[in-house]
Amino acid sequence: MAYIEIKELTKNFGEMTALDHVSLEFEQGRIHGIIGRNGSGKTVMLKILCGFMKPSSGEVLINGQTVVPGQKQDMGIIIEVPGFIDHKSGLKNLEYLYGLNHKADKEKQKEVMKTVGLDPDNKKSVGKYSLGMRQRLAIAQAIMEDPPLLLLDEPMNGLDNEGVAEIREVLKTLREEGKTILLASHSREDIAVLCDTVTELDHGKVISRTEK
Repeated sequence: MAYIEIKELTKNFGEMTALDHVSLEFEQGRIHGIIGRNGSGKTVMLKILCGFMKPSSGEVLINGQTVVPGQKQDMGIIIEVPGFIDHKSGLKNLEYLYGLNHKADKEKQKEVMKTVGLDPDNKKSVGKYSLGMRQRLAIAQAIMEDPPLLLLDEPMNGLDNEGVAEIREVLKTLREEGKTILLASHSREDIAVLCDTVTELDHGKVISRTEK
């Protein structure tokens, strides 16, 4: 059985169809690339997968369980611009977010910040972060609860070449640990370097599916 099953997934916005009867399966422990130009349906699909958005029809199952919109899912997510408390430091942001569901663990937050190339002792407020630093913090937030599944929409956005290389290594390590990763990206280089399967969407339909 596939870890993620997407069955006849359709999403309409008025007369516009963002997803048109999409059916896909994704295996566990691999990095799955989703490519397509703006408006292809990548982000809408990820929003439905994580329960942020209700489909017009169809079904999504993760590990055999139907995804219910609005219900908390055990996954790490980067979709669109991450929201942080701008006047707090990166570490304070992670501590707050982690503390919503767990007992405080400052050392864990420090370690995850180091993993993505941020200095946990830097007191700079997130409001003064560069786009690349905010993106690193978003990745730290996505992985800090050690979820089995990551849904990442353009995770390299704003990163310089060094940052891209570092985050690629982080994602490869997470795959080695058995994590399942769905990676939506405009960068065909990221897809080529990282992904075990590649699905291309266009106008809400799957137009190709390749496997390495």
